[in-house]
Amino acid sequence: MAIDSQQLLSWRFPQVAQHYSKHDAILYALGVGLGADPLDPTELAFLLESGLRVLPTMAVTLSTLGMWVREPALGIDWVRLVHSAQDATFHAPLPGHGDVVADARIVSVADRGAGKGAVVTLERLIKDAATQVPYCTVTQTLLLRGDGGFGGPPPAPAATPALPSRTPDVTLAIQTSPRAALIYRLSGDLNPLHADPAVAAKAGFARPILHGLASYGMAGWAVLRAFGGGEPAALRRLAVRFAGIVLPGDRLDFRLWLEGAQVLFAARVGDRTVLDQGVAELDAGPH
Repeated sequence: MAIDSQQLLSWRFPQVAQHYSKHDAILYALGVGLGADPLDPTELAFLLESGLRVLPTMAVTLSTLGMWVREPALGIDWVRLVHSAQDATFHAPLPGHGDVVADARIVSVADRGAGKGAVVTLERLIKDAATQVPYCTVTQTLLLRGDGGFGGPPPAPAATPALPSRTPDVTLAIQTSPRAALIYRLSGDLNPLHADPAVAAKAGFARPILHGLASYGMAGWAVLRAFGGGEPAALRRLAVRFAGIVLPGDRLDFRLWLEGAQVLFAARVGDRTVLDQGVAELDAGPH
């Protein structure tokens, strides 16, 4: 059956509470590739319990909604869903462990047309459970590849900055592990598309693919490593479009340009662009 945009826009999500531990924070850092050099002191700061720092992008994994797209009443062809873009604003650094809550809502539903899919934008605010201090506002864009043609409005054109024509200020490579998806899924995204070969095949992929948010976390680390001195508080916003699939074991080659307190970036696997329209905002310029 066709999706109902008004039903999606009025859908009420329960508030989601979560406790996370230092081990959860370390597992997330391992899932986005830190620790490849176990002697690197900058990376070890996110991997050792004593004085533990937490990657800011971990916030997007907290108090998630699980596989809400599998709710039968919504009629979503969830197997063909693709996470197409992610934007997050980081309001305050995460402590090494804590209790958080999140409130979520669907803010837009757009129709690309029959055979082209629908675009759903979901917003989630993650806060400290006790103080209600906000840590992160997440805006997640989902492409429902099997659900276009329901008669809704088309997507609004996105304003995206062009990459500078000059040579990148920094180039940086992140080699993913063949086990990357199996590790990253333990941070909360249990979609079988990323672990079960049979489900991946039904979705049209030769093998399980890496989570978009794993690549997103790698992009956040690339920005922090290149321009933020590895300081979690340096990253205030990170937005990116997932332009192509990444397979566990791929190497992501980042190109980054510093424009004032903003970083523009993209990433390739070989000659394929897999992340584009990348924008990061820094707290106070280079650190």
